[in-house]
Amino acid sequence: MLRVVVESAKGLPKKKVGSPDPIVSVIFKEEKKKTKTIDSEVNPVWNEVLEFDLNGVALDHSSYIDVVVKDYETIGKNKFLGSAKVALKDLASGQQKSLPSKNVPLGDENGQSIGATINLAISYDPPPNTMLNPNDADTTVDSAGVDGDMTVIDGPQDGSAGGSSGQSGNLRRRLARAQSRHRLANKPQDFQIRVRIIEARQLSGNNVKPVVKVSVCGQSHRTRIKRGNNPFFDEMLFYNVHMLPSELFEQNLSFRVYNSYSLRADSLMGEFELDVGYVYDEPAHCVMRKWLLLNNPDDASCGAKGYLKVSLFVVGTGDEPPAEKKGPNDDQDDIESNLLLPANVTLRWATLSLKVFRAEDIPQMDDSFGQSVMKAFGGEGNKKNLVDPFLEARFAGKKLCTQIIEKDANPEWNQVLNLQVKFPSMCERVKLTVFDWDRLTGNDAVGTTYLNLAKIASSGGEIEVHTGKSEVGFLPVFGPCYINLYGSPREFSGLPDPYEELNLGKGQGVAYRGRILVQLSTKLEEKMDTAVDSIPNDDLLVVQKYQRRRKYCLCAVFHSATMIQEPGEPIQFEVSIGNYGNKLDATCKPLASTTKHSGAVFDGNHYYYLPWSKTKPVAVVTSFWEDISHRMDTVNIILYIYHRLQSNLEEFKLAILAKVSNNKLTDVWLKLLVDLIEDLENCTTPQLEGRSNLTSLDVQLKKLRDTSLTSMKDGAKRMREEAREVKDTLAELEAWAGKLEMLAEEPQNSIPDVIIWMLRGEKRVAYSRIPAHQILFSTHSEQACGRHCGKTQTIYLKYPMDKNKGLKVPVQVRVNMWLGLAAHEKKFNSFSEGTFSVFAEMYENQASVFGNWGTTGLVGRHKFSDVTGKIKLKREYFLPPRGWEWESEWFIDLEKDLLTEADAGHTEFMDEVFQNETRFPGGEWKAASEPFTDVNGEKSPEPGAFTCPPGWAWEDKWAVDDNRAVDDQGWEYGVTIPPDDKPRSWAPAEKVYHIHRRRRLVRLRKRAAAPTGAAAERQDRGDPQGWEFSSLIGWKFHREERSTDTFRRRRLKRKMAPEDRLGAAAIFKLEGALAVDTGDEDKDSSDATKMFGANTPTVSCCFQNSYVYHLRVYVYQARNIASMDKDSFSDPYTHVSFLHLSKTTEKLPSTLNPTWDQTLIFNEVEIHGDPLTVEQRPPDVVLEFYDHDQVGKDELLGRSICSPMVKLTPGVDQNPKLLWHPIIQKGFKAGEALVAAELILNNKSGESDLPLVPPKRAENLYMVPQGIRPVVHLTAVEILAWGLRNMKSYQLAAVTSPSLVVECGGQRIESAVIKNMKKSPNFPSSVLFIKVLLPKEEMYTPPIVLKVIDHRPFGRKPVVGQCTITSLEQFRCDPYVITAEGAMSSKMALMMASPGKKDVSINMEETLPLLEAQEKETVDWWSKFYASLCEQDKCGPYLKKGYDTLKVYNCELEDVPEFKGLTDFCSTFRLERGKNDDGDSDPTVVGEFKGSFKVYPLPDDPSVTPPPRQFRELPDSGPQECLVRIYVVRALDLQPKDNNGKCDPYIKISLGKNSVEDRDNYIPNTISPVFGRLFEMTCYLPQDKDLKISVYDYDLLSRDEKVGETVVDLENRFLSRYNSYCGHPQTYCVSGINQWRDQLKPSEILENLARMKGLSKPRTEDNGTSLLFSGKQYTLAQFEGNKEVHQHLGPARERLCLHVLRTQGLVPEHVETRTLYSTYQPNLSQGKLQMWVDVFPKSIGLPGPPFDITPRKPKKHFLRVVIWNTTDVTLDETSITGENMSDIYVKGWMAGMEEDKQKTDVHYRSLDGDGNFNWRFVFNFDYLPAEQLCLVSKKERFWSLDKTEFRIPPKLIVQIWDNDKFSLDDYLGTLELDLRNLVPPAKTPEKCSLSMMDNLETGIPSPKNELDKSLFAQQSVKGWWPCSIEQNGEKVLGGKVEMTVEIVGEAEVDERPAGKGRDEPNMNPKLDPPKRPETSFFWFTNPCKTMKFIVWRRFRCVFICIIILTIVILFLAILLYSLPNYISMKIVKPLK
Repeated sequence: MLRVVVESAKGLPKKKVGSPDPIVSVIFKEEKKKTKTIDSEVNPVWNEVLEFDLNGVALDHSSYIDVVVKDYETIGKNKFLGSAKVALKDLASGQQKSLPSKNVPLGDENGQSIGATINLAISYDPPPNTMLNPNDADTTVDSAGVDGDMTVIDGPQDGSAGGSSGQSGNLRRRLARAQSRHRLANKPQDFQIRVRIIEARQLSGNNVKPVVKVSVCGQSHRTRIKRGNNPFFDEMLFYNVHMLPSELFEQNLSFRVYNSYSLRADSLMGEFELDVGYVYDEPAHCVMRKWLLLNNPDDASCGAKGYLKVSLFVVGTGDEPPAEKKGPNDDQDDIESNLLLPANVTLRWATLSLKVFRAEDIPQMDDSFGQSVMKAFGGEGNKKNLVDPFLEARFAGKKLCTQIIEKDANPEWNQVLNLQVKFPSMCERVKLTVFDWDRLTGNDAVGTTYLNLAKIASSGGEIEVHTGKSEVGFLPVFGPCYINLYGSPREFSGLPDPYEELNLGKGQGVAYRGRILVQLSTKLEEKMDTAVDSIPNDDLLVVQKYQRRRKYCLCAVFHSATMIQEPGEPIQFEVSIGNYGNKLDATCKPLASTTKHSGAVFDGNHYYYLPWSKTKPVAVVTSFWEDISHRMDTVNIILYIYHRLQSNLEEFKLAILAKVSNNKLTDVWLKLLVDLIEDLENCTTPQLEGRSNLTSLDVQLKKLRDTSLTSMKDGAKRMREEAREVKDTLAELEAWAGKLEMLAEEPQNSIPDVIIWMLRGEKRVAYSRIPAHQILFSTHSEQACGRHCGKTQTIYLKYPMDKNKGLKVPVQVRVNMWLGLAAHEKKFNSFSEGTFSVFAEMYENQASVFGNWGTTGLVGRHKFSDVTGKIKLKREYFLPPRGWEWESEWFIDLEKDLLTEADAGHTEFMDEVFQNETRFPGGEWKAASEPFTDVNGEKSPEPGAFTCPPGWAWEDKWAVDDNRAVDDQGWEYGVTIPPDDKPRSWAPAEKVYHIHRRRRLVRLRKRAAAPTGAAAERQDRGDPQGWEFSSLIGWKFHREERSTDTFRRRRLKRKMAPEDRLGAAAIFKLEGALAVDTGDEDKDSSDATKMFGANTPTVSCCFQNSYVYHLRVYVYQARNIASMDKDSFSDPYTHVSFLHLSKTTEKLPSTLNPTWDQTLIFNEVEIHGDPLTVEQRPPDVVLEFYDHDQVGKDELLGRSICSPMVKLTPGVDQNPKLLWHPIIQKGFKAGEALVAAELILNNKSGESDLPLVPPKRAENLYMVPQGIRPVVHLTAVEILAWGLRNMKSYQLAAVTSPSLVVECGGQRIESAVIKNMKKSPNFPSSVLFIKVLLPKEEMYTPPIVLKVIDHRPFGRKPVVGQCTITSLEQFRCDPYVITAEGAMSSKMALMMASPGKKDVSINMEETLPLLEAQEKETVDWWSKFYASLCEQDKCGPYLKKGYDTLKVYNCELEDVPEFKGLTDFCSTFRLERGKNDDGDSDPTVVGEFKGSFKVYPLPDDPSVTPPPRQFRELPDSGPQECLVRIYVVRALDLQPKDNNGKCDPYIKISLGKNSVEDRDNYIPNTISPVFGRLFEMTCYLPQDKDLKISVYDYDLLSRDEKVGETVVDLENRFLSRYNSYCGHPQTYCVSGINQWRDQLKPSEILENLARMKGLSKPRTEDNGTSLLFSGKQYTLAQFEGNKEVHQHLGPARERLCLHVLRTQGLVPEHVETRTLYSTYQPNLSQGKLQMWVDVFPKSIGLPGPPFDITPRKPKKHFLRVVIWNTTDVTLDETSITGENMSDIYVKGWMAGMEEDKQKTDVHYRSLDGDGNFNWRFVFNFDYLPAEQLCLVSKKERFWSLDKTEFRIPPKLIVQIWDNDKFSLDDYLGTLELDLRNLVPPAKTPEKCSLSMMDNLETGIPSPKNELDKSLFAQQSVKGWWPCSIEQNGEKVLGGKVEMTVEIVGEAEVDERPAGKGRDEPNMNPKLDPPKRPETSFFWFTNPCKTMKFIVWRRFRCVFICIIILTIVILFLAILLYSLPNYISMKIVKPLK
């Protein structure tokens, strides 16, 4: 049984009105239980028990409960408030029977904390006979999958511990990623990566000195070197990059921890890697205070090498890095629960096995020189194999390559690449690049593709809050499947490839470059012996079935090609899929994949088009690919649902924007949901059983998709039933749309994209890639067919690697494409329109020699050839393809597509002829031999002989053109130099030596309305034999023969028909060329590419019926278009294109918001095809906006596309609706256009059914008709023109006398002129009023345009700045409701109310001065600051005294929503000027306009009294002298400016002409300085309104660098009604640190507020404890009932007035956080500054005393450590006598103060591990009690100029060493004690063990009180602690040490003195010399003891034996020596 006690919650968010009614749902597995509802409570208490019956099944380690708190709604869906996830790991392992979960934070849908917490208690009764294994906490891994080769992870794997239920899941994560990345422009831009290295724990090794190195984007930074296994760094590293977002997100962020002691290769202690994109995809683009698990990349079997705690930020343009908040238990946090990886996913070694089988279609990459040499010597040359390919795979910084296959375009590698990675990996993409190996030069990239692990794996854990169901995840798996490569065009050139970057995966590839067959699988916990291995033969057999090909047929019918920029050479289109259809590739059969060459014709206005008329060219391509219909069908079905949902969503958004009625909005919303549910129910994905090419990934993706679609369907049904507010569902609906888009991604798409190329001559110009699935036919269902299958679509081709990003459109093509299996080709018949015909064609060529036409003069040409004339053809060798036969004989067909008449397409044409005269030098001018010629001197008929062609009419008579370099009669003169017969140059003035002159005669003709049949007559003109003529052998042909023609040709065609009639599908049988030219044996095989397409059949589609349409385009207005002229404006006009027609609107001068109000009428638009098809997919109306320039070319402002509404019956009473369409320039939005269009089918009956012609505004200028144009009403616009600020000079002269012009809706008004900007920059009269007709609908409202005009001498009035205000909604008001906003500001009203009052003295009562002095020691302003930040550990007893707190805003005060930007009196509008040359940046800001607007309706009846004016009682606009106090508290995360990654910041303040530089008080070597500085300055407002606060970096030798600056608008603060000049504190104090600092008392401010709001004066009663204000009664007890009253409070009346003031929404006492910016990176934060500003006008009086915010000074403390004894120390050495012993001594220091190391004396010869010392260490340190950190100041290097301040946790490190005299000392063990969280010592050595330290290292909080564990609270502790040493990767006991650790304050140190060691003063306590055993001595200095205790004790028996033996020997020697003498004496007896 699982019991969950839901106790209570705190701090739930309030609703807009009232408090929520909270209810809690607890979800365990699929079971949900709810509590009761608590009414209107933000701190509810439930105390309810919810029980879950486990049915005898025990909890597993991945179990958790979801807790969801909602606001109960009686009607509709309960509103989500917050959720939390609680893991049940500890209950499942049996470690605990109950789990008290107190203060569990609640998160929103994105996992961000909402500031609320919930208290739970969970208990668990395990089922009987359940075996609990506390160590079994690993994730279960099972094998599953189709082929049994795939690994699946069961169970949910959440994104992070404690996250919300909606946070995890692969799909959801990808969706969030797509949404966050989509907002980034695809261009290089500034990014800043911030890495904060906080601390490390449990690093491996002994006595290590770790340093962290972080590398990203080629930049590396290191931290400072620290000591110990648990170092504290707290360093911020910055990386500034400028690159493409897509490239940045692929970069790896590498963390490596090194041991700086070691110089060897094994110095790397551990590392961790992740993608930058991973961080960017997290909420707020950051990872906050997470632990990274370090591991050894080379040793797969090792475990964790330690943990590193970091915070990571990726800051993009305009992003604000979130504030990093330290948690309350941050120091004791559980590492396992706060890992960056999910808590229940352990890092495992995994092998990504990438099987690389083979590749196909690799293009030529090497020069053919070698092949040419081979051919010269008779060898076989083969160009297609000029490539030596190999494949490179990269992942997570690792790289593997296959073998190189030389000279093979279809290599078979059959190798497996084993990539060893830690899984789950933070890197997401496997990069696969095929290279061409070069012997001499660098390898060339053939193509690059990526395998995205996020798309081929799933982490599972998609928890639905309502159901509790979760998906089953699966490991990365892919294929076997082909992956296509794209890159630069395939054609090989020996020159450098300009598109080489495309082959490296940068940008969209423009051509197919082959494909590779790969398979990926993942194996956990496996170590592969070899990185590259061969694939077993069994696997090669299995993969054969995945290579089975089926035939596909592709047909593309080109309906039109329009919007061609310039005519140039003839144009053709090529359609290819893979290599099939590529005309320049000889590896495939020739196919009819190209259209005929066509010459472009002018459309009469702007563009050119191809004149295909009713005969449309067709491209037919047959190809062979794998059958992957089961994948493509699924993709198309999901995309069908997505596109329908997206279409309904756009309609829903438009309805919200148009503010339709609730009923109508609900109807739109219901239709959306009904359609979505219907689609999800009816459109099911295809079954996989029996499908070919089935892979494991197919099965897993189907499960994932089906589950997601089902949950979406259930969610939609639930939404339909439960939703209350329709608009609130928009976010969820958009999330569903994004999810559908993600589900439609298919990683295993082996069919290449269809590529359409536009070729101009033989050169590739532009391309477009169409994914194959979009045009693929399916038999599964109609929804499974591609979106564009068999339907006409409009495609805008692109230039390859277009640097202008679509500024020019090469061509717009309307094409109908169909792709399907050859087995389904008959289905094509139902999709095809028109009649398909197939012809063979060739050209007969002749040349003119001496006036006779024949074949003799054909130089380099053939008698019969292709269209290019270069390839020889013979009609007798033409053979039809198999399955086809000739239907007719060869016939002559006039080639119309390449004829280029000079007047083709023009509506006006100028005929010209030159009159020529000659003379002898000095003679009379006479007619020349050829009196009339063309411009080239060729003979031309005389003017009278010119005839007007049919369909044209002369406009005027022949006239002399004198608008050239000619004299007054139009003559120009020249000299003829033989052998020329005419001059080469001409001069306008006659000289004596000139002998030739000419003048140009011109005559204009215009196209007349041609009668019926005239066009046909025109087409039939020309040569009757079908010849077309050209003066040179080239492309330019004309119909009629001229005298200068030297070449002619005519086209011969022969029609073919299929042998068995199949309908339109017969065209798919066309394969191979038509002719085989056996006549030329010397034909070079290299000409195969030229032959392609030359003699393939031409397919065309003929439409018998054409329909005539009538098009009307309504161009009403545009807004926010770009400024292109120097005067800040543009002169815009619109060019409208529709198919082959285009028209232009009128040009409007000097505006950025033009209103054309124009209807463009296109009569008789001919469109071929079924009108119903046109209705479904009408052609686009393209609007291009240009800026007209008098000099130079007109510049494009942007392009917009509008789809017309089609009316097939003209009488339909339905009008198109004007809508805003975005104007796009270079891929970015550059304005909006309000346009609409309608296309009306014109019946044969005439024009009577067409709509009425709109009214004319001028000749040929039609207005937008009623019913379509917006409905207007009379509106008043009041303008408060307050003044101008910061106006920059214009044309090198200052702006001195400006006035303001306001334009709106065609009305214009100008303000009075400011006489002198320097003295008073405000306007003399402030209010302007205009009446204007504005649309009733807000979406149509025109903008307000502000222009500032400077009145200069000589009547010049240049526009010096302009501003456009697009939305007027914020200024709309009800004129009959009086608001305070229109009245004067509070401060100004106060000044007007008391003009004579100069000084106001505030009497501060000085009471209890002694008490205050004592209080200042414990309470200061910083206590108040930290108390406001909820950092109770730093604020001391401040809160207990009941003192004020202030409000700390994490943003600028202007950005706080409730203060409306402090623009309630007047807003600030930026004035801009000048041409914006760089489209990526904003226009130049040249000043500011301060003012406001009120917009309200006026009655239509003039007799009705107009409403009252809004701007009344305005304050005096004259200058005011003010005192400004700037409090700079601290800076956060400044951008480093020095090489050491720090900076030396100081403050510089500028105000008007005054500036203060605080350079002397710079703070060295920090990026988060605490300034605590107050600056007082005087200024005049409004002249000195901008307060600029800059932070500079101090440099001794070079110039100081600016870090960043922020600007505060003091005028806004001064004028705002929110009293932002000085924030109001919580209480009115007359003394103490919160002493009142405003100029006036609260009662005076309240009176002023009442006067400003038009209320009666507030009345106080009951001695000031009761007050009546604004009709409400307030009492002091109401505000201070529960608060402690302290001695600093002022009178009751003032206190009550202040409490009432604080209820009025005024600015409270605060600290704001301002972002610093620099000109170097203007959109990136350079850090933040916490500060506030007070502004006091001097005319009112003196303000109160300022706050003292001087930073806290650290207190000096002394740490006394007495080392008494050691025991169980490792005996590290063996003496000469064989004993185990150690010469023990103890070393100690405080972290960060290593230079103050101290050591004891040595206890020599410890034989049992015991040591006796009685030795005292004394460490003095500076300590900040409030922050619980030591302040260490020291120079980092000996050459450093300043000491660097470090804040380091107070830690004591004690080490035990073995002393060696003649070698390095041996390290025996270490102990690290945190003085804030002291491990309690053991009383006896027996109880002392390493387990005492485990709780500290793992971060498990102890139940003991936190305060009791702090040494600063306990003062002194004595006992035994264990020392540890690492052996074989494990920590073992190295000894135990008995110590007394004592903290002594600076005041006590003199009272209780103590010396170091045993030096004097040896007291407190007195240390006697240690009573060491006699065996403890140093042998070298104690020889006697050495003899006694070493030699004698060990060898005494030996010594005694030796002595005895010596005595015996001596005795025997003496005996032997004296015996003869003795014997002789005995014998002789001399004495006798």
